Amino acid sequence: MDTELLKKKDFSLVLSGGGALGIAHLGVLHDMEKAGVTPAEIIGTSMGGIIGACKAIGMSELEIHNSLKSFASLTKWMKFTLSGNAIVDTAKIKQIFNKIFDERTMSQTDIPLKLIATNLQDGEKRVFNAHDNIFIKDALLATIAIPGIFKEHEVAGKIYADGFLCENLGINEASRDLVLAVDVLGKHSFESTMPGNFFKTANVLEMFEKSMRILIYNQTQTHLHCSDKQIELLEPHTSAYKTFQFHKIEEIRALGLGLL
Repeated sequence: MDTELLKKKDFSLVLSGGGALGIAHLGVLHDMEKAGVTPAEIIGTSMGGIIGACKAIGMSELEIHNSLKSFASLTKWMKFTLSGNAIVDTAKIKQIFNKIFDERTMSQTDIPLKLIATNLQDGEKRVFNAHDNIFIKDALLATIAIPGIFKEHEVAGKIYADGFLCENLGINEASRDLVLAVDVLGKHSFESTMPGNFFKTANVLEMFEKSMRILIYNQTQTHLHCSDKQIELLEPHTSAYKTFQFHKIEEIRALGLGLL
């Protein structure tokens, strides 16, 4: 795409959710830094929210890259539990967020930041921004809370879960007419072939993940078709990777390189 346009005109950077696939956002940030372009605002959902928040407080792509290595080993940050509504306790993730964001609030960023979550009590989309007097880490714990997987997060008496339930690619929240959107669950995120594993269980799990990717992809397509903004859409080829493969940080990061 024409990076000169991004230099001349203010634009919104929108980063999608997608679990470990979201690491591909790093490759795009690397190329943005190399081209000398900076967004006027950042909108993120789930993993895109984590990376977007790091960028918003002034971290370089290399610094974000190094911080995300904390997620590289599942055993380091996953604490499984048999009680409650989710199988993963977020205590260790909270420690990582505390280290990165400390007590910064949503208004204390170098670049305006918006993080998308879903209110589990009424199903409504919730967009945390500078007008919310809450810690960045609380908004992040809300936007990454995949129902049944990560523990839901309470903010100001309301219960929130992952933003992918309502808008995985937050283009509707962009305040600029020009939008650079990176969708790691786009058209290149699922294979055209069916699973062919020997064990039925593996096939069932792959079919479930593929179905979720297609569902989210179609949700995003609806938002894209209804938008009147100028959207420059980048869709990394993520189909060969799983949403839980955080240990493949280098390979997935590389998927975002050269797209800009």
